[in-house]
Amino acid sequence: MLKRKLAVRGLRKRWILNSIGPVVIIMVLIGSLAAGAVNNIYFGSAQSSLEAKAKAGADYFNTYTMNSYNEYYRTASLYVASFDESDVIELQFLNTSGKTVTSTRGLTAGTSPGTPEIAQALESGNISHFTGLDPVTGERIMAVSSPLVFNGAVVGIMRYVTSTRQIDRQVLFTILSLVAALLGVLLLVVFSSLIFINNVVAPVAEVSEAAKRISGGSYGIQIPNRYSDEIGELVDNINDMSLKISQSDKMQTEFISSVSHELRTPLTAINGWVETLLADDGNDTRQLHRGLGIILKESRRLSNMVEELLEFSKMQDGRFTLQIEPVDLQAEFEDAIYTYREIFRQEGIALEYDEGGQVYERPIAGDPERLKQVFCNVLDNAAKHGGSGKHIVAAMRQEEDQYRITVRDYGPGIPEAELPYVKQKFYKGSSKARGSGIGLAVCDEIVQRHGGTFEIGNAEGGGAVVTICLPIEPEEK
Repeated sequence: MLKRKLAVRGLRKRWILNSIGPVVIIMVLIGSLAAGAVNNIYFGSAQSSLEAKAKAGADYFNTYTMNSYNEYYRTASLYVASFDESDVIELQFLNTSGKTVTSTRGLTAGTSPGTPEIAQALESGNISHFTGLDPVTGERIMAVSSPLVFNGAVVGIMRYVTSTRQIDRQVLFTILSLVAALLGVLLLVVFSSLIFINNVVAPVAEVSEAAKRISGGSYGIQIPNRYSDEIGELVDNINDMSLKISQSDKMQTEFISSVSHELRTPLTAINGWVETLLADDGNDTRQLHRGLGIILKESRRLSNMVEELLEFSKMQDGRFTLQIEPVDLQAEFEDAIYTYREIFRQEGIALEYDEGGQVYERPIAGDPERLKQVFCNVLDNAAKHGGSGKHIVAAMRQEEDQYRITVRDYGPGIPEAELPYVKQKFYKGSSKARGSGIGLAVCDEIVQRHGGTFEIGNAEGGGAVVTICLPIEPEEK
């Protein structure tokens, strides 16, 4: 149980790592890119706004007020006094030494801001900007410096300065909202994935436990199937496998018991008669012939059983082969009929043969020994299981490109519930007749390897009927 739980946890862990892990990585990348984009948008917008103000103000001063220093200073003082955004933006005018001449905050006059964009603007004559910590106050600021030009020379700087506290708050709020949204999506993915994997793990664990019980010998157990997807199909397959293993195990057990009994019976008869004949002084010729006949009959029965077991062994390990050649099927079938007719007559069973009044000359491609084995087995089986009807009818017909052979007895027939299993190995069903239960399986294998069909059913009017269909070789043009 501990091993199964560990396996389940391992499956869930692998699922989380393989499915949710990439989602987490993707979301982290999306969040990082989105955070950078938000930061650029907010700060870029603020910087553009300050640059626009700085450019407009510098253009005004460069065009209308650069006639003399007094006029410049007076206009700068008026411009600072009338600046209507002084609550959020500080406007400064700096000289070429980088010191403040006038400002919307009078306390900063005469001081040197010390940010690098001032020197850049003085040196290049172009607008420069700076975002970072104020060297004087330590506060995060954004500053834009625009040069003031007179007669082609930079004579001062118009500088706009604003705190980025509000922008930082907006960026932080937006990023936190984005992170919360991504976490919500991630939690939804994790929750749905856990539900899905639990719906997979539970039946897999159940199937695994059932398979473990089957491998431990609990053949035939069935798993309740509550699923309509691939898991349900797997459960059906496991249940079918369990049932077939149970049936196979049961048939194999019955086969061992049956074969043991079948071997014991003729061996007992042989041993008994050998002991009887050895004890006899040899004067009773009739008893001697009778005993030798029984010994011969039981020896043949043993030989047939051993032969069937050998055929079964060849089928199991792939050594079952055919020696294909053109075969006169009618001749082989009639040989089997004539062989068994006298044997059946002695047992009081009439064997009737109906060839339809025709001679079937077209051959088939097959193994004559194997086919004769099939015919003999089917005839013997008809006498064994349907001998109480005292009548067996064998018939042969040509139907287009195949031969159809039927062997019918007039015995009790086969119970309907047993019909699907009569060709299975070791299966004997409710029959009390002697045999190993593999003869019909061998016959079915031989006929199938000839490209034909081997069917067993009940005939109208009573009794069982075996139908063998074999393909005819095509005629040469």
